[in-house]
Amino acid sequence: MFLAMSNPPEPFTPDAQRHALISRLARRVREVRKQKGLPRRVLSEMSGVSPRYLAQLEAGEGNISVALLERVARALDVPIEALISRRISVDPEVQRMAALIENAAPDVRAQVMALLAAPKPAAALRRGRICLLGPYGPEKTRVATMLGEALGLPVVELSAGIERETGMPLAEVRSLYGPDGFRRLEAEALEHAIAQTAPVLLTVSDGLAAQAAPYARLLERFHTVWLHTTPRDQMQTSAAQDAHARLLARVHAQVDVSGLTSQQCVDALFALCSTSGFSGKFP
Repeated sequence: MFLAMSNPPEPFTPDAQRHALISRLARRVREVRKQKGLPRRVLSEMSGVSPRYLAQLEAGEGNISVALLERVARALDVPIEALISRRISVDPEVQRMAALIENAAPDVRAQVMALLAAPKPAAALRRGRICLLGPYGPEKTRVATMLGEALGLPVVELSAGIERETGMPLAEVRSLYGPDGFRRLEAEALEHAIAQTAPVLLTVSDGLAAQAAPYARLLERFHTVWLHTTPRDQMQTSAAQDAHARLLARVHAQVDVSGLTSQQCVDALFALCSTSGFSGKFP
């Protein structure tokens, strides 16, 4: 059986590897179960694993024996390796493509690999993909919706993706997973958004900028605009000012939304995206 491979991540420390494995296992069980439209109760009946244990598994809590994990994998009709390996994708479309490549003639394989391996310039990776970043709160959602309509782009909220994947409100996610777990979920949700290559307007909280690797990925794959309302000179400490300045210096654009109405903010962002070519529709 051919298993579709994904790019391996950067090396981790042993402790981080353990957390990454647990998080990856939880995410993939959730993904495959939802892909197949299986309620957790039904998966429990099919696998013989209790709903409580499955809930803990999908929440990334505790450890699961190999025997129980094998039963879950069989019930989901996927190889156990696909649930634990960082190099194997459980995406049905990726698996279908992998099967096609496996059965293709050598010259066709070579052509496909050449196309997939061709490097893309940073501008091409970000074309038509915009991210609004910052602590603008609920108003950011309203502005993003209005801006998405003006630019003709679908709007995706990273926080909504986390809620969808975990099946619980964001406040409960934070409480159950804790700060470290939530950061892992946030990084995973970003990778999922990155994997969707179509043009999009993404909204992200400013907390993600404090995570070095996810923030670098965000800047690589999205034209990132920081919406800020608090002048740096009003921050409490010089250390906080310096850290904020370093994060702001890396974004592609900044917009001060202090005192602006939603429409004024949208107008300013639309003008920025138009003149800078962020939406991919303008020179």
